[in-house]
Amino acid sequence: MPELPEMENYRIQLSKHILDLPITEVVINREKSINKDAETFSAELIGRQVIFVERRGKHLVFHLDNGRRLVLHLMLGGLMYLGSKTDRPDRTTQIEIGFGQEMVLYFIGLRLGHLHVHSAKEVEEIMSHLGPEPLDRKMNESRFIEIFRKRRGSLKTALLNQEVIAGIGNCYADEIAFTAELLPSAKLQQFSEEDLSRLYHSMREVMISATEAGGYMEMSFKVGDTLTGGSNDLCRVYDREGETCPRCGDVIVKGEMNGRKVFYSPGCQHDR
Repeated sequence: MPELPEMENYRIQLSKHILDLPITEVVINREKSINKDAETFSAELIGRQVIFVERRGKHLVFHLDNGRRLVLHLMLGGLMYLGSKTDRPDRTTQIEIGFGQEMVLYFIGLRLGHLHVHSAKEVEEIMSHLGPEPLDRKMNESRFIEIFRKRRGSLKTALLNQEVIAGIGNCYADEIAFTAELLPSAKLQQFSEEDLSRLYHSMREVMISATEAGGYMEMSFKVGDTLTGGSNDLCRVYDREGETCPRCGDVIVKGEMNGRKVFYSPGCQHDR
């Protein structure tokens, strides 16, 4: 599932290419991916312009020039591709939005994800449950420690809870735990302030590095894009079952927590 680094990479690239261009075409191949009937949804977009692209947690919010908003959540397996009709990817698309004669934004893999149109007030309500952003300027070490000191249960569960902190998912939760030398199953109530401080700095290190590297998406965003997917090689435990730990030399283990896969190195990750 695309997480903060992947969605931030998309936000940056979209902001370079689609702002202030008129939407000239909307193709709906799967009505379950939108929140209105296809005709109404298309009418809301045709002739409009995207004036700003915002990211909130794992969502992207496209601000339209009439005050309306498009809210995207890619969920599991979702992708975007920006290109022409001649270089469109050989993938099934659920939604296509055309900008002029040459540029189309393709939404791929939205079997679980969605693209919904809302008012600004509705978006505010939709996002109201989300916790703070991990890389927000206000998310300093003191605030982080204050938030996590109050939590109970496992480290990974807390990192994945979008109401605690927004934008971290399965991959980066494991990478953060590894960087902090903590087991994903470690109990937060046992953590010292030093443990929480190490966790905070690990979170920043992992999320900044992954964002700068373009996230781990499997497909380029557009022709000539060499950034998207660059953080695949940065993962040290996630999806590395059976490989040698780069820190201690032990074998990386794949387990399960609350129905989610989890990867860790038993040799150098501990309860605290």
